[in-house]
Amino acid sequence: MKQIEELFYQTGFFALEWRMIVMWLVAAVLLYLAVFKQFEPLLLVPIAFGALLANLPTQNMVNSPAGAILSPVNGTVILSTVELGDDVRLPAVVHEMPNTLGKLKAKSEAEELIVSEFEKAAENEQMLLFVIRPDVPEKFATEPDYSEIQVTLNSAPITLRSTDKLVWADASGSVSGYQDIVGEHVVSGAELADVHSNHTGGFFHYISLGIILELFPPLIFLGVGALTDFGPLIANPRTLLLGAAAQFGVFATYAGAMASGLFNSSQAAAIGIIGGADGPTSIFLANSLAPELLAPIAVAAYSYMALVPVIQPPIMRALTTEKERKIRMQSLRKVSRLEKLIFALVVLIFCILLVPDASPLVGLLLLGNFLRECGVTERLSKAAQNELINVITIFLGTSVGITMTGDRFLKAETLAILALGVVAFGIATCSGLLMAKFMNLFSKNKINPLIGSAGVSAVPMAARVSQVEGQKADSSNFLLMHAMGPNVAGVIGTALVAGYFMTMLGSGH
Repeated sequence: MKQIEELFYQTGFFALEWRMIVMWLVAAVLLYLAVFKQFEPLLLVPIAFGALLANLPTQNMVNSPAGAILSPVNGTVILSTVELGDDVRLPAVVHEMPNTLGKLKAKSEAEELIVSEFEKAAENEQMLLFVIRPDVPEKFATEPDYSEIQVTLNSAPITLRSTDKLVWADASGSVSGYQDIVGEHVVSGAELADVHSNHTGGFFHYISLGIILELFPPLIFLGVGALTDFGPLIANPRTLLLGAAAQFGVFATYAGAMASGLFNSSQAAAIGIIGGADGPTSIFLANSLAPELLAPIAVAAYSYMALVPVIQPPIMRALTTEKERKIRMQSLRKVSRLEKLIFALVVLIFCILLVPDASPLVGLLLLGNFLRECGVTERLSKAAQNELINVITIFLGTSVGITMTGDRFLKAETLAILALGVVAFGIATCSGLLMAKFMNLFSKNKINPLIGSAGVSAVPMAARVSQVEGQKADSSNFLLMHAMGPNVAGVIGTALVAGYFMTMLGSGH
C-alpha cells in the first residue's frame, strides 16, 4: 500500500491544481479560435499547445540547467539559506516567485514566505537562496502596505525591507561552490553560489532562448521583409504619415497604463506596443522591458491582429462619411527595381542612425526585402518566405505558450493588459483615419480615409479590411494597393517606436 501511495505522489496527478485546469480551458479557447474560427492559426495553435504543456507537470522539460547563481543587483547580502554541500530540490511544478519582497502586498504574506523558506532549508527543499538589499531600491507601481518586516530565524531577529531582492533557485542540484557572503557587498552579475547537476536542462528551456536572446522576432522580420512589397509606399510617400499617425495609439496607451497605477514605465511601454498590432515587435519589446508580462502581451497582440476584421470596421464607419468612403485615389505609378533597392538601403541607414536599438528588427526586415527585390537571391528569398519563417513561427509560438503558467497568467493585470490592448488598437486605428482626413484638407489629390486604418502593422490584414470597407461603399473601388503603403509604413514605425522605448527605458537608462 505504501508503494502505491509513493507511486501516486510521483505521478503528475499529485501536482495538479485549479490554476492548471483553468489554463487548460484558456488553451482550449485559443485552439477553438485558431482551428474553427481561423484567427491567426499559425501562431495561436503553437501558443495554445505551449500553454497546455506549461500547465502540466513538465518541470524537467522547461527547467534551466544548474549553474552559477548570480546577483541581480548591486547590494548587500543580508540573508542566505544555503551552505556548501546542500541539496536544492525544485518541486515538480515551479510557480512564479516574487523577485522583490514588496511584490507581496500583505505584510503577513511576506513574513510567512521568509519563515517558510528558512524552515524548508532544513529539509533541503527551499527555493529561496539569498536576500540582497539593493543600493538603489526599486520603485513599485503599487506600494505594499509595509516598508519593513521583522522575523526570527534560528532564534535571531532580522529586519527585512519591502525593497529587498529575493534570489531563487532555478534548477535542482547540489551546492558545489559557496562562501559565506552574508554582510558583504556584491555587484550585479557576481556569483553568489554554484549549483551542480548532471541534468542539462529541459528541451523547452533551450527553445525559449530564441526569445530570451532576442533571436526569433528579428528572424520573423526577415521573413516578413521577404514577403513585403514596399512599392506602394515608394509610389505614394505621403502614406508614410498614416503609418506614423497610427503610432499615437502606442503612446496614448503607454500614458494610460502609467496613469492606471498598475504598471511601471517599462511594463506600460511593453503594453502600449500592442497598439501597433505587430506580434513579433510586441514579443521583442516585452522580453526586453517586461519579461514577466510576455505571455499576456503576446496573446493580446496576436489575438487583436486576428480580430482586425472585427475591431476596425465599426471605427472606420463611425469616423468617415459615405462620400469619403467612395473617394477614388489616383492609380499608383510603377516603381522600378532600382528604386526599391535604394529605398531599402536608405531606410536601413536612416532608421538605425535615428534609433540604434531598433536595428535587430529594422535590419532583418530590410535584409529580407533586399533579398526579395535584388533578383539574384531567389533561393534565399523563398527560404526566408517559407521554410525559415514557418520553423521560427512554430518555435516562437511554443516558447510564448510555455510562459503561460497559471500563476503568471491568471492575474488582474492580465485583464488590464487585454483591455488596454483593445484601447491601444482602437486609438491607433482612429489616429490613422483622422490623419487621412486632416491631410485631405490641404491636398488636391484626396486620400480615401479608409486606408488610414491600415497604418497599424497587421500586414496584410489591415489593408484587406480597408479594401473590403471601400468596396461596400463602391464595389468598383480598389484600395488594396493604396492601403499597403501605410500598412508597411506601420511595420517600420512600430519597430522604431519599440527601439525608442528600449533606448529610453532599457537597462542603463
